[in-house]
Amino acid sequence: MAFPRYFFLLLALLPLLGQAQRPTLPRDTPVPTIRPKAILPAAPGQRPPGKKVAGKGAPIKLLTAGALVGGDFNGIKIRKLLGNVSFQQEDTFLYCDSAYQYLDRNQVEAFSNVRVLQSDTMTITGDKGFFDGDKRTARMTGNVVMRDPRITLTTPSLDYDLNRKTASYTETGHLTDPQNTLDSQQGFYDTNSKVFVFKRGVHLVTPDSELNNDTLRYNTVSKIAYFEGPTRIKGKSGNLYAEGGNYNTLTRVSNFKRNAKIDTPNYLLGGDQLIYDEARLYGVARGHVTLISKKDNLTLRGDVGRYWRGLGRTKLYGGRPVVRNISEKDTLYLAADTLISMEARPGQTTTRTVLYAYPKVKIFRGNLQGICDSLTYDRQDSIIYLNRNPVLWQAKNQLTADSMQIRSKRGRVDEMRLYANAFAVSQDTLLNFNQTKGRNMMAYFRDNKLRRIDVLGNAESIFYALDNDTATTGMNRVLSANMRMLFLDSKLNKITVLSNPEAKFIPPHELKPDDERLKGYSWHAKERPTRRQVLGKQFDDRPKKRKATKKKTSATTRRTATAPATLKKTTPKTTAPKPSPTPKAVAKPTKPAAAVSPPKQPATTPTPRR
Repeated sequence: MAFPRYFFLLLALLPLLGQAQRPTLPRDTPVPTIRPKAILPAAPGQRPPGKKVAGKGAPIKLLTAGALVGGDFNGIKIRKLLGNVSFQQEDTFLYCDSAYQYLDRNQVEAFSNVRVLQSDTMTITGDKGFFDGDKRTARMTGNVVMRDPRITLTTPSLDYDLNRKTASYTETGHLTDPQNTLDSQQGFYDTNSKVFVFKRGVHLVTPDSELNNDTLRYNTVSKIAYFEGPTRIKGKSGNLYAEGGNYNTLTRVSNFKRNAKIDTPNYLLGGDQLIYDEARLYGVARGHVTLISKKDNLTLRGDVGRYWRGLGRTKLYGGRPVVRNISEKDTLYLAADTLISMEARPGQTTTRTVLYAYPKVKIFRGNLQGICDSLTYDRQDSIIYLNRNPVLWQAKNQLTADSMQIRSKRGRVDEMRLYANAFAVSQDTLLNFNQTKGRNMMAYFRDNKLRRIDVLGNAESIFYALDNDTATTGMNRVLSANMRMLFLDSKLNKITVLSNPEAKFIPPHELKPDDERLKGYSWHAKERPTRRQVLGKQFDDRPKKRKATKKKTSATTRRTATAPATLKKTTPKTTAPKPSPTPKAVAKPTKPAAAVSPPKQPATTPTPRR
C-alpha cells in the first residue's frame, strides 16, 4: 500500500509547499507533459474540462506542467502546478513557473515569469498574475511590461480585458515607441484602435518637443496626441499652450483650441484656435488673435493671424485689426484692414522691425488722431510714415499733405514732417479757420503739444485778428517764401514771416467769401476718428462701467411721493441763466518782419463774425 502513503504525505506537505517559494526551472530543461484529463478527472458537480457553460467563459485548459498536486483545500478545489506551466483559453495563452488552478471558479493564479499572449500580437509579462476565465480578465502585478508591435508599456500593475482587448493601470505607467516616450499616473489602452488615454501628470517627450498636461489621448498608429485641459508643449522654436486640441508627433503640427498661444523669444501669438507647423515654422490663428512684441511693448489684434517665423513675418486681417503700443503713460492705437509685422529671421539680427498697415488706416493717441490710406511704422527708429491723403488732428489743428512722417522720442511725439501740398488749419474761439499752406512743413511738439510749425517754400497764410475773443477785427493775409507759426497750448499764437513777405490786412466789412479760404482748403472734422472707432467694440480694453441698481422704494415712500399738490402750495423759483464763460484771449499776430505792414483798423466798431 505504498501509493496511499505517498498520497497522504503529499497532502500533509501541501500547506508548506504553498508558503514556500515557487521553484523556477530553466526554460530549456525537459519536463514531463501532464495531461489534466488523465490525472485528475472532473469531480461530481465540477465543470467538465473543455465544456463551456452558458453565460461564462470557456474552461481554462492546462497544456503543460512539470509537476501537479491536486486536492480539496478548505472546500476549494485547487491544482498546484510547478515547472514550465502553460494554459490556454480560446486565443489566449498563459505561461508561468508555477500556478494555482481553481477548478470550480475557472480561475488561475500564476507566479514568477508570468506571460500572457493573445493572438500572437500582444504580450504581457509580470511577476504575478490572476486570470479569470469567466470574466475573461487578467490582472498582472510586479514589473509589468506590455508589448505589441508598436509600443512598450511598463507599470507596477495592469488590468487587461481579454474580450475587449483593453488594458488599464492606476499606479503610473511609462510608454515608449520608436519616436516618443510618455509617462502618466493613470492610463487606458485599447489594442483594437491602438489608442491610449492618459490622465494625471501626463508627460510626453518627442525628439523635438515636450508636452505636459492632465488628460491626453494618444493614437499609437497615427502618432497624434489629443488633449483636454491646460496643455504646454516646449519646442526648439518656442513654447505652445492651449486648453484643448491635438498634436501630431510625426509632422509636428499642432491644432490648438481655447486660449491657444505660441510663446517665442520675441513674440507671443494667441487666439481661440491656433494651428502651428513646427517643421515649416508657420502658424495660423483665428478668433480674438493677439500678437505681442516683447521688445517694444507692441500688441496686434485681429480676427485672423498668419505667422511665418522662418520669414520673420506676421499678417493680421479681419475685423479691423488693431495695433496697441504703450509708451510710458501714452498709448498709440492704430487700426486698418490688414496689418503686417516684419521682424528678424531666425539667426539674423540686422533686419529692421517694421509694421505695415493698409488700407483705411486710423490712428488714435491722446490728443492726436489721424487717417490715411497706408502706413509704415519703423519700430526701430520710432518713425511712422503716412501715405496717400493723410490727415492729422492735434487739439483744434488739422494737418494735411501728400505724405507725412511722425517721429517720436522717449515714447512721445517729437516732430512731424509734411511733404508736398502741406496745409495747416486751426479753429479759433469764434470758429474762424486760420489757414497756412506751403510746399513742405515741419511741426515740432513739446510734451505732446504742438509748439511750432515751419512752412518751407511758397508759404501763404490767413489769420484772423480778434478783440478779446468776442469779435473779429479783421484778417491778415500773408505771402512769403518761408514762414513760422508759434502755438501756445496748441492754439495759434503768432506768425512770423521769414523772407520776401507780402502782407495785407482786410477789415471785416471788406471780406469776401473768396478771401476766407486758401486754395486747397478742406476741413475733415467729421472724419476725425474716436477711440471706439479705432479699437472697435470687440477690442475695447477699457473697464466696463457697472450699471447703477435702482433701490426699491417702500409703499410709504411711494404714497408720500404721490401726495396731491393741494396739500401745500409751492412757488416755483426762477433762476437767472448763468453767463457763458468768457473765452481766453488769443494774442494778436506780430507784424511781419518785412517793410510791408497791414493797414490800420477802422475807427468804427468792428462787426462780429462767426
